[in-house]
Amino acid sequence: MTLIAAQNLTVRLGKQTVLHSVDFHISKGEIVTIVGPNGSGKSTLLRSLIGAIDDGGAVTRMPGLKIGYVPQKLAIDPTLPMSVRRFLSLPRRQTSTAIDTALDLAGLSNLQDRQMADLSGGQFQRVLLARAVMDQPDLLILDEATQGLDQPGSAAFYQRIADLRRDIGCAVLMVSHELHVVMSASDRVVCLNGHVCCEGKPEHVASAPEYRAIFGSGTGGALAIYRHDHDHDHAHHGHGCAHDPLREEAE
Repeated sequence: MTLIAAQNLTVRLGKQTVLHSVDFHISKGEIVTIVGPNGSGKSTLLRSLIGAIDDGGAVTRMPGLKIGYVPQKLAIDPTLPMSVRRFLSLPRRQTSTAIDTALDLAGLSNLQDRQMADLSGGQFQRVLLARAVMDQPDLLILDEATQGLDQPGSAAFYQRIADLRRDIGCAVLMVSHELHVVMSASDRVVCLNGHVCCEGKPEHVASAPEYRAIFGSGTGGALAIYRHDHDHDHAHHGHGCAHDPLREEAE
């Protein structure tokens, strides 16, 4: 089932054509990552897909589509006393059961009463993830959601995203610059540079001339190394039991 589809999407902001003739789709349960250099139109594509930019009728969405969104970052006044529980109850009150379930899905059990200002960067992003999945969305969108995390923290975060896809059945659309981590966590990768340069399975995109013209050839090696380690963890620990530094930090 297709959740969102764009056909021949062209977006002009002022006199600049940011996106030109973009075709895109994402289906139920799929993890799709959009990669591209700065200024390639990644955020503009996201905004068009969710309806924040007039698309001229080029984008269609499944009726009743529920979207959860995790931003790059969210600024909260550090002097403002606000617990995780209170934050997750804005703008509308949530039950304790709903909050506990969302935090568990995000890998942050037992942090309901922690102050938002006291969270680490990784914990803060997982609280944003918990808020995004509170209403069991059909589609989870992450816009550079691990910016500022180290590589092990990013890998753990994306493993949690894969677990979420399994647990609630949502599709996941990610934008990221962390190619070696994100591509290994994706079913399909779309390389964008004002238009779709190439798309397909991560291995196909990493070896595509259009991709290497933008990013070089180094990512392919990093991707292979990460996949090997990732698969090795699963072989020894089982599904969902890979080393998770953010969970250890929370505990």
